[in-house]
Amino acid sequence: MSNGDLEGGGTIGRPEPSDGNAEAEKEPSTSNDPESFVQSSKSGRSTSELFNPPKYIALMRQRLFEVTNKIELQPHEFELYWPYVDNVWVRQHRAGKDRSGRYTTDYYACRLQRPTSTLKDPEKSRSDGKPSRKRQIREGGTCQMRVKTVQFRGGHNGVTIMPIGDQPHHTHSLNHLDKVKRSTVLMEIARSEVMKGYMPASVHTVMSEDMEKLSAIGGRYLSPNDVRNASRSWRQTYQEQLRVHEGYKYDHGNGIVRMDGTVSLASMYHRVHSFDPALTYDASLSPSTLRFPLESRTFLEPYLPPKGRHPAIGGLPHVTLTYATSMDSSLSLAPGLQTVLSGPQSKAMTHYLRSRHDAILIGVRTALTDDPALNCRLEGMGGFGGWGWEGQPRPVVIDPNARWSLSEQSKVLQTVHAGKGKAPWIIIGPGSSVDSNRIEMLNNYGGKFLGLAESDHSCRFQWEAILKALASEGIKSVMVEGGGTIINDLFRPENAGAINSVVVTIAPTYLGSGGVTVCPARKQDTSGRPQPALRFQNVKWQSLGEDVVMCGRLPSAHKSSSPPSLRFTEPPLHAEKFLSSLPQSNGQHIFQPPLSS
Repeated sequence: MSNGDLEGGGTIGRPEPSDGNAEAEKEPSTSNDPESFVQSSKSGRSTSELFNPPKYIALMRQRLFEVTNKIELQPHEFELYWPYVDNVWVRQHRAGKDRSGRYTTDYYACRLQRPTSTLKDPEKSRSDGKPSRKRQIREGGTCQMRVKTVQFRGGHNGVTIMPIGDQPHHTHSLNHLDKVKRSTVLMEIARSEVMKGYMPASVHTVMSEDMEKLSAIGGRYLSPNDVRNASRSWRQTYQEQLRVHEGYKYDHGNGIVRMDGTVSLASMYHRVHSFDPALTYDASLSPSTLRFPLESRTFLEPYLPPKGRHPAIGGLPHVTLTYATSMDSSLSLAPGLQTVLSGPQSKAMTHYLRSRHDAILIGVRTALTDDPALNCRLEGMGGFGGWGWEGQPRPVVIDPNARWSLSEQSKVLQTVHAGKGKAPWIIIGPGSSVDSNRIEMLNNYGGKFLGLAESDHSCRFQWEAILKALASEGIKSVMVEGGGTIINDLFRPENAGAINSVVVTIAPTYLGSGGVTVCPARKQDTSGRPQPALRFQNVKWQSLGEDVVMCGRLPSAHKSSSPPSLRFTEPPLHAEKFLSSLPQSNGQHIFQPPLSS
């Protein structure tokens, strides 16, 4: 069988996504742009990428097809997964970089948004004298969904993908586009395999043997003609006879088939590269990765913000107050002295709680004392086996007088640089002075300073103002971890209405007097007799190792949608002294990194 007998028509050099039936117009390919963030035309693609596809490839393709919410990926993840959906998205134009030079925006439209094309000279013959192949015209303008990608380059790198426009969903399924168009990955696998000297029909047979894997990467409708088209330009210059794969033969009338008693290439690959998951450990995970079993999470669920939750009544985020304490209600042995209280199980629980909140909030004293990383190290979260920054909360530090000397050596920024957490937002007061270098450094890592104009005579912020400022930035849930000043202030009667739930870890130890304690002020009745400061309701106790965890809520008397003492008449303002120096990005705080978990 000669090379010419295998021709399928169409001119393809570097293969672009291929239609099941060739279209009249030439489709633009995002992978052919040398400036593209995705270098999808990799050399060396082979059937190993089919038999051993990227982790969770089918799920990731579906998510990148739907883009129902913002998706945040690290650069290598974007580069890995995006070529598998370039049969869905066609780049319309690049908006370029913003003034800071950190953000680059690209706009994409669904492939079916393109208008219906018209054939030019449909009866025109090919230059080689052969009859023109039949062309099928696909109806255009049937889907108006669009997305944009924003690439951030700074102290860390990342890509955000988000839906835009008036149409929030596709008018068709991913399966439909897989039938209409082939992805770059499929075409490059086919092309590279043919370039080893194999017949296109043999390549198609081998690729189709594990249909489950082929369908997962979008190749359910891959045809022999696609393989021919992908390799046509190379075969036109190749002078040797193409062969079938070892263990296969050409059967007249049936094409390329596997010989009797021969193990398929897919099975052989799995034999060589498969491992017993019970005997292996993912070496890519950091040694600090924590695990919190699913069965241990059930008791926490009633006290956590529901996933995808909208802001609470009054526009305030869900607030979960959580901390670890000793038997004598101490947080540390002395002010400014870091004290470990939680055991390994309750420590893992704390990181699970972080994964369930958009933001984690601490006071400046805790930041100065502990130099915390303020990330989530739970297995399956972003940076710890998960995608992008999923499950990573936004660190928020209350620093009214801008005392925190954040530097590139701080743990929180080292964590950001390693792709294992987000940069902090630092809330400062109106009289604070922040030099431009600190502002630029924090912006470079995707963080920022937020200035609040409202505070009392002691320069303390009002909690409603803090929470509304965070809500205006897209934060729907906040986990407050401390330290002592923050916790005791939230327990004050005028502030307790902001708390939705409390999760306290109690360690089996006494720290003794002189430490930092959680001790709300005692109340009095109308006759002046002392009364308990507060008592929790809907209480649940759970042991975790040597520790015990108490979950509860405050009495309804403490709760109101707008506490009288938390008057808020003006929207939160960025600090006036330095707002003008902040780089503008049209309201996008992309890779800062994402707001949602």
